[in-house]
Parts: sequence; C-alpha cells; structure tokens
Amino acid sequence: MTLGFVMLVHTGFDRAEQVARYFAANGCPVVIHVDGKVRTRKFRAFRQRFEGEPMIRFCGRIRVEWGTWSLVRATQKAATRLLKQFPQVRHVFLASGSCLPLRPVAELRAYLDAHPETDFIESVTTDHVTWTVDGLEEERFTLRFPFSWRKRRRLFDAYVGLQRWLGLRRRIPDGVSPHLGSQWWCLTRRTLESILEAPDRAEIDAYFSKVWIPDESYFQSLARRYATRIESRPLTLSKFDIEGKPHVFYDDHQPLLERSDCFVVRKVWPRAEGLYRNFLDDDRPAIRRAEPNPGKIDRVFSKANERRASGRVGLYSQARFPAPGYGGGQTCTRYNVFSGFDDLFRDFDAWLARRIGGRVHRHLYAPEMAEFAGGETVMNGCLSNSASLRDYRSEQFLTNLLWSTRGERQSFFFGPNDRQAIGWFLLRDPNATMAIISGAWAVPLHLSDRPFAELKSEAARLQRIEMDFLRGLRMPGVAARVHHWSLTDFILRPAEKLHTVLEEITGPGPRRLTEMPRMQDLSGLRAFLIRLRNEGTKPQVMGDFAALPAGEDPQPEERSRLVR
Repeated sequence: MTLGFVMLVHTGFDRAEQVARYFAANGCPVVIHVDGKVRTRKFRAFRQRFEGEPMIRFCGRIRVEWGTWSLVRATQKAATRLLKQFPQVRHVFLASGSCLPLRPVAELRAYLDAHPETDFIESVTTDHVTWTVDGLEEERFTLRFPFSWRKRRRLFDAYVGLQRWLGLRRRIPDGVSPHLGSQWWCLTRRTLESILEAPDRAEIDAYFSKVWIPDESYFQSLARRYATRIESRPLTLSKFDIEGKPHVFYDDHQPLLERSDCFVVRKVWPRAEGLYRNFLDDDRPAIRRAEPNPGKIDRVFSKANERRASGRVGLYSQARFPAPGYGGGQTCTRYNVFSGFDDLFRDFDAWLARRIGGRVHRHLYAPEMAEFAGGETVMNGCLSNSASLRDYRSEQFLTNLLWSTRGERQSFFFGPNDRQAIGWFLLRDPNATMAIISGAWAVPLHLSDRPFAELKSEAARLQRIEMDFLRGLRMPGVAARVHHWSLTDFILRPAEKLHTVLEEITGPGPRRLTEMPRMQDLSGLRAFLIRLRNEGTKPQVMGDFAALPAGEDPQPEERSRLVR
C-alpha cells in the first residue's frame, strides 16, 4: 500500500462516492473531508453509504470558505488522519470531489514507486514568475487579509489600500520562502509529516492563516523547506480561464483529456456520464502512455481563453457584450455604405447589385422601417424591418445583419434623411467602405413639385444634418475607407469617381467601367442652388456649384468619352 488519497467534498456526493470507491477497490485508502456547511442529515447519509468499507474514512469537518485558511485546515485534518490510520502509505494525493482519474490507479502507483522520494507539487517563486491570474502575488505574504474577498469585497479592498498607504508589512517567518502553485499536489509521507509535525507549526499556521488564498501557498512554500526532491508540477490536470476560474470538462473533452497523459483531472461536470463511465473502467483498452504533460493541450486552452476574452470579431451576444472598442473589431466582415448615390442616379441599387454582386439594400436606417433588399420584411437571423426594434440597438442591428449574412457582402444607402445614431459607428469601423456625395439630397428636392418655401426649409434641415455627419470625418478615430466628393466634383467626373469606389470593393481588374447608371435630370439644378443661396439658405456641402453647366446635363459627354 503505497498511495493514499485525501478528498475534499462539498457537493456532487454521488460522483464523489463513485470515485472514492474506485480508489478503494484499487487498494488505495481514502480519507474524505466533507464541508462543514453541508447539512448534518446529508453528511450522515453520505457517510453511511461507506459503512463496512475499511479503506474509506472520514475526518472532522471544517466550514470551508474559498480563499481562506479553512481550506488548508480541512486538508490538514484529512491528511493527519490518513497518515495515522494507514502507516503503509508512502505518497498522499490531494483530490476534490469533482476530480476524476484519467489513467488506471495501477499506473499512478507504478509511477510513484519509480519516484519514491519525489514530491509532485507546483511551487514557483513570487520574485521570478507571474503565476496568478488577476490577483495579488508578493503582497499576499506581506499584508493581512482578515476579511472575505467574496463576501466583503469593499472591506477587503479598503483594508488592503489602508495597509499600503500606511506602509505596513508582515514579517515572514524564518525558514519560509514564499512560493505559489496549484492547490492539487501529491506529497511523500516524509514531506507531509514534516509539515504537519513541525515544531514551529503554530507560528507557521498563524502566519499563513492571514495570507490571501493560503491553499495556493501553504504546502507550496513548506514543501521547499522539507522536500528531498520536488517536481514543480502537479499530476492533476486543472486549467483556468482568463478570470482564474477552473475550466469544466464535459464528455466531448475525452480525446483532449487522454492526450494530456495526466493521472487525474479537475474539474469534471457531474453529469458527464461518458467520462465517468470510460475512465472508471479498468478494463478499457490499454493506451500507450507517456510522461504526464498537460502542456500538450495548452494550445487548445490558450485558444479558448483568447476566444473567451475577445470573442469572434463582430459577434455580439448575451454572453459577450464587450465595452466599445474591446475585442478587436466592431463587425465581422466588409460592407459598403453609399450616401447620395440613389439621389443622383435612377435605380442605382439594381445597377450596383449587377455590378458587384451581393445584396444591395436601400435605406436600412430609414425612419419608417429598414428597407431590406427585394422588399423583404425579415432577414437572416430573424431580423425584422421594424424601425422600433432596429432603433433600440441600432449598432447591433447592423452587426447582427452582417453576422447572419457573412459570406455575402452587404451594401446599403445612408443619408441625412435616415436615423443618424449609427453614423459614428460606421466611421470608426475598419470594415466599412463609405462613398459619400455630399449635397446629393438637393437633386430630388429640385425635381420636386413642392412649394419653394417648403423646399428651402427642407434643404436647411438636410444640410444641417449632413454637416454634422461630415464633421465626423475630421475626428480622430475614423477607420472606415472613406471616399468623399461634393456634388459638383462628382457630377463633373462621375465615371472616374464611381470607378475608384468599385475598384476598391471588387479589387483591381482589367475591366473598365463601360456602363454607367442613369443619372437624374440635372437641368436646372444650378439655378435651383443659386435660388437657395439668394433666398438665404446658402448651399455649403455641394462644392462650387457655379462650375456646373447652366441648364444642361454633363453626363452624356462623360458617357460618350467612356465608350470611345
């Protein structure tokens, strides 16, 4: 009998019983500590299940709270009884009720027999290695922590701050070198007895009782004091996420767990029937084993932590809704925004769809509703064209649309008549290609039969809105690919400007732009703009409209030049 187990149990009693019986059936004594917070009736029922089982014992109970001395005290109680009741035990393996053996116990016993004087415990110095995830390292040994970090967080932080401000530092006992590491270890009898029977244990325990999270430092530090040889690695596979919380393993993790070659894993989901059925079966087919090496699967967990931290670019969900700018991207794919083109050209959406492919929507942020391509009322991802639903989260409306249609490039129109809340989001999104013809809204106004007084008021309103939007182009943080022309500049050379935008969207190619969309009737536009100016509504976003030909459309000449 060379191997014994200490099990710390506070929940999942059926699984803990299953694992404890497995250890005992393989000749390994087990001492179980049940959390003192567990009701007496439940504890007694659990203990009665092991009546007549000579290899399984229980120890006195401690009310355990995370990150406090109580967890070390519970481990001390269970380990003391194991060493006393089973003198043949040479190695003591610390496990929890959610641990599961990954390899037959015979392999673990043989491995320890080959290393009779070795302690397997992660033990790293605070000076040379950053071990913790978002927590205290050196200060956990030099400050006092009488308050619970979980239950009295404000008081905990305030007291830490006060000690820092006053410059208070605790004296580390002689002979103790602060080390940190995983709670789960496998120690030799000699080392463990030396820790538990040390002549200055009362002083050591009093010191560590005020250390923050002492279960990650008590045995890790004292093993350095007494061990003959330390392998600074646990034989238990335990992985932690970016918040320092343990990863939970499920049935579909079985190939990953086998690849690690570790002897025990923590933490297994209680309902992972496949894992318990497979790994507690000593008759399963033998697998060629190697030295325990959890590093072989580190890449998978690094990827999981990266995904957890950053998510997938452009994906927003209830589980991940990061702060603005956090996560590396706003949207998941490239898209196009055209402003003013549908005012200047007839049926521009149909022409654009033929030219670049993908889906060309009209005004997704129109006041009445989202104008999806083809007049659809519901898009991929069950996105409704309801203006109320869209405006509740205008940015997420776009990110959801792009996520649900990824693989197909989306284009839509945007102008001063639309809801403007989305404007700055578009400008700072590197996935957006924006083509803007400022002042193009004047074209449908001059073609309108409405009274001029109304047109004048409407022109003033639209210009004010567009000027606010254009002001954003000069702000820091603009990441979109922006092409901006005034109405006059574009009208004088429409094919050249349009070709520039299309080439960026589709990529450079040998094809020239030989077919232009039909431009609106621009005769009289110059006169209309002059009248607006003379009536007191000065056109400011159209460029030098005096350069426009008086009373004629410049497009025919441009089109003839293209096809020559």
